Amino acid sequence: MATAAEAIQVGRRTVRVSSPDKPYFPERGLTKLDVVRYFLAVGDGILRALRDRPTMLERWPRGVFEGATIATRQDNRGDAFYQKRVPAGAPDWVGTAHITFPSGRTADEVAPGELAVVIWAVNLGTLRFHPWPVTRADVERPDQLRIDLDPLPGVGFDQVVPVAHEVRAFLDELGLTGYPKTTGGRGLHVYVPIEPRWSFGDCRRAVLALGREMQRRRPDLVTTTWWREQRDRPVFVDYNQMARDHTMTSAYSIRPTPAALVSAPLDWTELDDVRPEDFDVTTMPGRFADRGDPHAGLDERRFSLEPLLELADREGLESPPER
Repeated sequence: MATAAEAIQVGRRTVRVSSPDKPYFPERGLTKLDVVRYFLAVGDGILRALRDRPTMLERWPRGVFEGATIATRQDNRGDAFYQKRVPAGAPDWVGTAHITFPSGRTADEVAPGELAVVIWAVNLGTLRFHPWPVTRADVERPDQLRIDLDPLPGVGFDQVVPVAHEVRAFLDELGLTGYPKTTGGRGLHVYVPIEPRWSFGDCRRAVLALGREMQRRRPDLVTTTWWREQRDRPVFVDYNQMARDHTMTSAYSIRPTPAALVSAPLDWTELDDVRPEDFDVTTMPGRFADRGDPHAGLDERRFSLEPLLELADREGLESPPER
């Protein structure tokens, strides 16, 4: 028999959580309600990561279990799916942003303006949130430069960390500040808050210029070669993540694997001492309560993209084709 729904007070909203005892991570003994409580515990952090940003929802309404698959364009069957458009029947307090995809199609995507929207989405089975690097105020001009340090298969987190340190050193030289986070896997993301003055193409060109500089500084570790079969170094700087309609998993999202690891914002000073598996649904609430959000300053100051674009100009780099 299904468990009765629970009403959760989130700010001034009451959010209905259906089937609260449904197993979501059975190997960890975590239920849907446990997942809801996790997002409430890191509420300020997850809302900071998503506030007013068009956000694709990655929904796992049956939880994460052995053999579970996610639907793709090629195969729309699956136990989970990506939802770009705001679901039918959403409450009128669920904010949206109107966006245009590269194909020319348009959509109204969820753009959370309050924590209740996050919890409403979690009730629908959302484990990972994929926000655009723009806000609803201007969906054509990114206000975050997102640097994806993507390890090749078989490459460990310990090989990604020195690349991240090199990224930080280079950003410091340019007068820019970056904010690192784990992906929930073996990779790292670095966010740089920027003035919303440049196009997606400019931002991709800037990340490519940074990636080429990393390739020069750490030729033993870094590649910017797009085709996977041609990469001969362990860490790829994925500049294409700054393309329109490409998104990164937000901070505090839950990776849909049995371990229930989460994407964890970090201080640069702790990067050498942590591992991705240190951060999961059970450990992150305590860390958040003790230390707060390492990305709390992410929106306090925005930087010019001009130093990276000047480097791209010197290198003769064009905006790379979208993949």
